Amino acid sequence: MTDATHPAAIDHLPIFITAPGSNDVLMNIMAVFLVLAVLGTGLLFLRLHTLPERMAHKSQKLQFEIVAVLGLLALFTHMHIFWVAGLLLALIDLPDFGTPLRRIAGSLEKMAGIEPPPEQEQLSIAHGHGHPAELPNKEAPGQDLPKKELKHA
Repeated sequence: MTDATHPAAIDHLPIFITAPGSNDVLMNIMAVFLVLAVLGTGLLFLRLHTLPERMAHKSQKLQFEIVAVLGLLALFTHMHIFWVAGLLLALIDLPDFGTPLRRIAGSLEKMAGIEPPPEQEQLSIAHGHGHPAELPNKEAPGQDLPKKELKHA
């Protein structure tokens, strides 16, 4: 076979025109570029999609699980309102009403002389308050005073 070009062709052919039977370099380069572009776009989409969940996780929000579920709902239903709701929920600090109310209840039980139930001790251990035997024995100010002197006027 001869490498003769067509008589109507110009002397210098562009790089993207290949000889019959040889590798098409431009097609190979574009195939690799297309695969990398699809993977990069997918990675960018998933990173953006998990933004509310990562924000809630970094700031140790109480509503982390709700934000995660909203993100999954948005991913599988293609309803963007769930993603927006998760983002707003990740940005907002919800106040913790449980801890102050639990402490108030514990203080009232101490004042009434009622021992806390065993499951409440386990609850305080789970929240990081430690085991009652491991807590330091610090005397409260005025603990050694008689009860009469502790009363306010």
